[in-house]
Amino acid sequence: MTSASISPNRTANITEYILKRSSELENELVEVRRWLHQHAELSWKEYETTDYIAGYLENLGLTVHRYDGHTGCWAMIEGGNDTESGKTILLRADIDALPIQEETGLPYSSEHPGVFHGCGHETHAAMLLIACKMLVEIKEELPGKVKILFQAAEETACGAKYYVDQGILDGVDAVYGCHISSWLDEPIIAVNPGPRCASTDEFSIEIQGEGCHGGMPHQGKDALVAACAVVTNLQTIVSRQTDPIDTLVITVGKLESGTNYNVVADKASMSGTVRTYSQEVREGVEEKMRQVAENVSKALGCTATVNYIMKTGPVIHSDPLMCKLAHDAVIKLFGEQSAVATRPVGGGDDFAYFSEKVPGIYAFIGAAIPSADGKVHAHHHPKVCFSEAALKRGVAMHVQMAVDFLNTSVL
Repeated sequence: MTSASISPNRTANITEYILKRSSELENELVEVRRWLHQHAELSWKEYETTDYIAGYLENLGLTVHRYDGHTGCWAMIEGGNDTESGKTILLRADIDALPIQEETGLPYSSEHPGVFHGCGHETHAAMLLIACKMLVEIKEELPGKVKILFQAAEETACGAKYYVDQGILDGVDAVYGCHISSWLDEPIIAVNPGPRCASTDEFSIEIQGEGCHGGMPHQGKDALVAACAVVTNLQTIVSRQTDPIDTLVITVGKLESGTNYNVVADKASMSGTVRTYSQEVREGVEEKMRQVAENVSKALGCTATVNYIMKTGPVIHSDPLMCKLAHDAVIKLFGEQSAVATRPVGGGDDFAYFSEKVPGIYAFIGAAIPSADGKVHAHHHPKVCFSEAALKRGVAMHVQMAVDFLNTSVL
């Protein structure tokens, strides 16, 4: 049986330092976060954001590596006590915003119309930048390397794949990241084992019928009726073709059909998403969806074409060492009251591309706070806000996880 053993830290009272320094840097943290919030940019268009991040890292004395034709960047913090047997941990933050018109009324609202950090990625980038500053300050004490990635295009559900394909995980032994959470109160930090985020796949279905006069529908093949039947019967994949113990969600988020009130529609199109925590369930959905769409449409005299895109898999905390390190880090920093086990979320995150290949932890940082209207809004809502008081805890977790992992051996 394996167990985690943390060697004595070369930096005495490292947790005390982390708490003290993250508090000292809180004003700078908030300033960085607000600049990034104000300059929100869409996926693969994070030009100002990448320039700002690169400039901050260069001011810390780090060499910044950028990607030709792509946004995002990475850097390496070389530990002063690194050896040939030293390890490397990757710390990752996403940086893209959403195509949403912000309605928070904040004085630092987005300057770019229709672009809003409604998922809190600017807080992720700010937390990691300040963590970099702290890690640079103690780099001579580190017995390994800390690789830093500021990743573009998470909202595409597959932006991380580009960086993996470019070799960002080369030489990396573990990965840590976090997500600000409007569904959790402060000071909760959830790092418990098991599923964390669902897989995120996308589908579209095109249905072809035959148009005719709305008063004589028997002369055509109604694609709209077929589409409605397909939408309804897709749910039987969940309720009748999947083990009830397994979680599966099939959501049709968009349906378009018809040209006029008195015309039978000759075509219809729909698109949606599939979510599950099981790779086995995930791999079986496409064929089941194809059978439902084609056969239901055929029964109504139409044809259906299914396009299914597998994007990112589920994020699952399955590595015993990383689970223990993360749980212990929360308790050391913030006490037992913060280490609350939470249920997984139906949202997806392309952090899975990293954690599928190396051991990983994806922490949820509680930051629920009411917006100006007095309501706590969900992610992707135009009025969602996040508690800035929670950000220093996210900084501290980055640093503590890096230090503890580099000082840990498996017996």
